Amino acid sequence: MSVEETPLAVTDTHALIWAVEGKVRRLGKHAGRLFDRADEGMCAIYIPTHALAELGEACHSGRVMLDLPFEEWARAAFASGKYHEAQLTAEIVYAAQRLYSIPERGDRLIAATAIVLDLPLITRDPEIQRAEPLNLRSRQSLLA
Repeated sequence: MSVEETPLAVTDTHALIWAVEGKVRRLGKHAGRLFDRADEGMCAIYIPTHALAELGEACHSGRVMLDLPFEEWARAAFASGKYHEAQLTAEIVYAAQRLYSIPERGDRLIAATAIVLDLPLITRDPEIQRAEPLNLRSRQSLLA
């Protein structure tokens, strides 16, 4: 499945931050194209609850600046159809239990979200990329 055929994907926090800040050079070619396609209304990207919380914390601390206050930005992003909320569910927690090769709990939850939704994960995190059973290369994930 090529980027042009991918209707949905899951983003990790860093890829989301780089996309909303316009730092497309930090995204890989395929990931950048996917975010572009979302902007064009040709696909959508799931934001895991944990990634949304991390984005909010980064905005609060001043590390990330959005065009709108965080809550307004998030509500507008979800209303636009470009992004979908991926709520933390028990199934995601169960899947995360198989991902302890990823040291950070938040990263495990984000990776587990992609597994449960059976969607590619946009990430540049090497610990997530190496994780089993995620095996991103075989899942045709779009690496940031």
